[in-house]
Amino acid sequence: MKRFLTAALLVTAFAPAARAEGYQINTLSARQNGMGHTGVALHLGSESQIFNPAGLTYLNDNVELTGSLTGIFATASATLPDGTRYSTDNSPSTPMSATAGFSIYDNFKAGVAFYTPYGSGINWTDSWPGAVLNQSVSLKTFTLQPTLAWSPLKGLSVGAGLMLTWGNVNLDKGLVEPSSFNTMQQLLIGMGMLPAGAYQPYGPTTIPASINLTGKANVAVGVNVGVMYDITEQWTVGASFRSRMNMNVKAGTASLKFANTHAENILDNRLGLLNQSQFKASMPCPEVWKFGVAYRPVKGLVVALDAQLTGWSAYKALDINFLDEALASYDQHIEKNYKNSWTFSAGAQYALTPRFDLRCGLMVDTSPVSASHYNPETPGMTKINPSVGFSFRPIDAISIDASFLYVAGLGADNRSCTYPDILLTALGGTPVGKTFTADYHVHAFNPSIGVTARF
Repeated sequence: MKRFLTAALLVTAFAPAARAEGYQINTLSARQNGMGHTGVALHLGSESQIFNPAGLTYLNDNVELTGSLTGIFATASATLPDGTRYSTDNSPSTPMSATAGFSIYDNFKAGVAFYTPYGSGINWTDSWPGAVLNQSVSLKTFTLQPTLAWSPLKGLSVGAGLMLTWGNVNLDKGLVEPSSFNTMQQLLIGMGMLPAGAYQPYGPTTIPASINLTGKANVAVGVNVGVMYDITEQWTVGASFRSRMNMNVKAGTASLKFANTHAENILDNRLGLLNQSQFKASMPCPEVWKFGVAYRPVKGLVVALDAQLTGWSAYKALDINFLDEALASYDQHIEKNYKNSWTFSAGAQYALTPRFDLRCGLMVDTSPVSASHYNPETPGMTKINPSVGFSFRPIDAISIDASFLYVAGLGADNRSCTYPDILLTALGGTPVGKTFTADYHVHAFNPSIGVTARF
């Protein structure tokens, strides 16, 4: 029973960290956030390395440097069938980007970009009824991308970047449900293994034992390639492809935490194999296809439309393997079966004066997560994201960019997630499954600030 309990706890603990609708970041430019994060068919100079590397060929200056920082202030809530509502207590997330572009020849440009393409952070706190699914999670990835772009013909450009991506994950979740722990105490008392006076009932939000899982992913290599074509002076089309990468945690570490001494005394000898054990696992950074069109109807005005297909169907399963050979029989293959999802963006920019640009946009992001495989670590739902922004150039060489994007989740009602009750299964010898059901809502405020310098 002890070994079964330990292996099962490891599996259920790590799984939420990789259940991921919301870990793709679409706020990588303070300037483009104001246009609904469009950019596949826009001449963005150095920042094109992120949206479509082919656009780097339209760099007009010898050197262009950009930097952007976005603050994501997000709140999620879960309403249980009895009407009780719980909300997250999140710290702000701060995705960022920095790019440098260089003119080598008129038709040949080079650059390097650093950005955070995937990441998520949520904190439901240690004590809430869904803690056995998730208490908190922090997932971060970082990409360094050297890029080359070439224009072989007038109006046609191609570009390619080599993505070097690494990251880390830090997850906390409950291991033992309070009701199951109460049942276990009663069984131990009935067996004479615990004095009757030692019984302590635990309420629904007091989690007897939790686990922290941390791991660093090795560097993964991928490509970001694109093509752009100016059909006329008014119309431009573009397409780009960002390849799939797998983030592999080769030696993650698990650490236990108990609610109090009482819980530790009862559970520690059953979970001792778990503490400080190591594991390896992987999660996908899926491939991304982007298509865009830009239209300039009058001088100073540009309108853009983008469509983005993310290949979440690559996330078919989570595989976990234990480094301790004694636990090899407990290696796990857990089905996920996500579906591909679309993101649609529209934006407009108008040069109000030679030094001041106004922007607005709208992004619609759909979810790949099914209603019956819904985990609260990153509440997935279709989101409507309106945005506004501006750029001000106090001098010709410097641009100050600012934007504000609001994330409005459309809600996800009656979503459920089935999971094993580890203690009851171990104690009775028969698999016991439970289902957590809730109505979820989410919204976020995303202000961005950036600067562009040209030389």
